[in-house]
Amino acid sequence: MSDSRRKYGLLAVKLLASLAFLVAGLAKLSGQEMMVQTFETVGVGQWFRNVTGLIEVGGAVLLWVRGFQLIGAGLLVCIMVGAVFAHLFILGPSAVPALVLGVLSAVIAYAHRDQAPTG
Repeated sequence: MSDSRRKYGLLAVKLLASLAFLVAGLAKLSGQEMMVQTFETVGVGQWFRNVTGLIEVGGAVLLWVRGFQLIGAGLLVCIMVGAVFAHLFILGPSAVPALVLGVLSAVIAYAHRDQAPTG
């Protein structure tokens, strides 16, 4: 794959992921009824809805900050792992959207793996 195709492909993935996480995070932070009910069903409390929303919004922003893309993508991968488990074991019916967003976040993290500290 050519460098320009890789560059623009990554740009498209980052744009799609960041828009999805911004929308979802802002819905959580603004207390949308569906989000309140979701976290009530999971049973972790509304404080966790706010923390999750902050991480989603913050992670989406970090995807665009040079030197912090790996951290942002890593945070979003962690959130989506939790979301997949919540859908599989508590919420149902489908974990596919969370899985897709998790994979997109993992692709972004892999693309910015050079930002990881070396020891």
